[in-house]
Amino acid sequence: MSRGYLALVLHAHLPFVKHQKEGELAEEWLYEAITESYIPLLIVLNRLIQKGVDYQLTISLSPTLITMLADPLLQLRYKKHLEKLIELSEKEIDRTKNEPQFHHLAKMYNDLFNKTYDYYHIKYKNNLLKAFKELEETGKIELITTCATHGYLPLMLTGEAINAQIKMGIDTYRRVFNKRPKGLWLPECAFKPAVEPYLAQNNIRYFICSSHGLLFAKPRPRYGLYAPIFTPSGIAAFGRDTESSRQVWSAAEGYPGDYDYREYYRDIGWDLDYEYIKDYLPSGVRKNTGLKYYRITGKGNWKEPYNPEAARRKAAEHAGNFMFNRQQQVKYLSQVMDRKPIVVSPYDAELFGHWWFEGPMWLEFLLEKIHFDQDDIETTTLSSYLEKEKKKQFAMPCEASWGYRGYHEVWLNGSNDWIYRHLHEAEERLIKLASKYKHLANKNSLIYRALNQMCRELLLAQSSDWAFIINARTMVDYAVFRTKKHLDNFSLLAEGIMKNQLEERKIAELEKINDIFPDLDFKIYQRNTGVKLGKEIESGNAL
Repeated sequence: MSRGYLALVLHAHLPFVKHQKEGELAEEWLYEAITESYIPLLIVLNRLIQKGVDYQLTISLSPTLITMLADPLLQLRYKKHLEKLIELSEKEIDRTKNEPQFHHLAKMYNDLFNKTYDYYHIKYKNNLLKAFKELEETGKIELITTCATHGYLPLMLTGEAINAQIKMGIDTYRRVFNKRPKGLWLPECAFKPAVEPYLAQNNIRYFICSSHGLLFAKPRPRYGLYAPIFTPSGIAAFGRDTESSRQVWSAAEGYPGDYDYREYYRDIGWDLDYEYIKDYLPSGVRKNTGLKYYRITGKGNWKEPYNPEAARRKAAEHAGNFMFNRQQQVKYLSQVMDRKPIVVSPYDAELFGHWWFEGPMWLEFLLEKIHFDQDDIETTTLSSYLEKEKKKQFAMPCEASWGYRGYHEVWLNGSNDWIYRHLHEAEERLIKLASKYKHLANKNSLIYRALNQMCRELLLAQSSDWAFIINARTMVDYAVFRTKKHLDNFSLLAEGIMKNQLEERKIAELEKINDIFPDLDFKIYQRNTGVKLGKEIESGNAL
């Protein structure tokens, strides 16, 4: 019988990117994530079932990612992208035939891309959501979701905007999976107490918050990060375990930085002659292709060829180390707690495979070892844990996020603070219009359609990804463009309503370009006076 639980949570999210013109660089984010993370993870998790491994973990699929995975145009474009990758890998097999250290890697990638094509196009007919549904039906994983466009909730001005993000996220999940999610991944694990009533209003059973968001709860949690606390509305808040996070995430100490692992930043899209590679650069700009021939090697610029077998051995070693450390945690904690401890380990799903090529392999080794090699810990989903452990301590998490320095600095600083006055003004403007037209009944009228599209434009502008990218100084121009474009679209529609100058052509154009949340109704933004903040908790007694 186990002494405690390990809850692995993988959060799969990308911002909504769909351009009418094919070959936009940002669209590659989706293609890379499918090839390098989502399909490898699905293959690993299904292979574990075939091996008889009993495991449980949680996967969060964001509404924007769900929408893109279900989009026929993006499905077709991804299939064409895969076909080009296969062609490129075949070309590389020929180019490297006299370079043994790279030739076997070119064949490895060719095999990987062909298997990915078969999995995506032949087995699942371009629909990965079916693959996730089938996996959940086995009982091994629990699917949850996040807010509509991954909006950063603590920096929103109004409760109506917070509620709309939460409700539209849940509605998108329910439309695709025919049920409500039990839990919600808060974007960037960002929380403030004013968010809690809207989680309750939308019947959320649990969420995950940052380590210090839970540790500095009021009153302080009796068991730290190793048992959930319950908000005034009875929602379970799980805290992110610091030690297991550091072992995987840390740039200095984390497993992905091991010198035997594949080097992410050396790709033939940058290394080879432009004339040779240009046909595989849809935008004409150098980019990563996914074919990478070097290992991390060390901190300098000198890199040695990648050795898949050495990397595989290291992934098995690191899986064993991770399991050993979790065993030591629960052995100690079980002696000082009146319930089984739970170690919650949330990660971005894209870390596994995309950033850390060996991540899915590591996960497979880990879940095998937990099943076959020990009995101190068992894996669980968060809702399964709540079914098993009934004792509760009531407390309110503090305002926090999992970003740098633990609060809002990544998403609110001198580089991106200009965004918020425009977002806040748009929130208030939409609430006024939604309240003014709350009795409007004709859903085909131009005003109704314009108001619905205003909601979409605001939600898309609120995506936390744009502020994050601006702060990270990566594709800054694109993030600024997307923020401004959605706000400009919003203002254009608002002015058209106010001046009675709406153009059906323009509304239809925006509905086609930003065709997300088809069942959205602007009335979710009408002024809400019925939600009250949870009362302050005076006692932290466990029940």
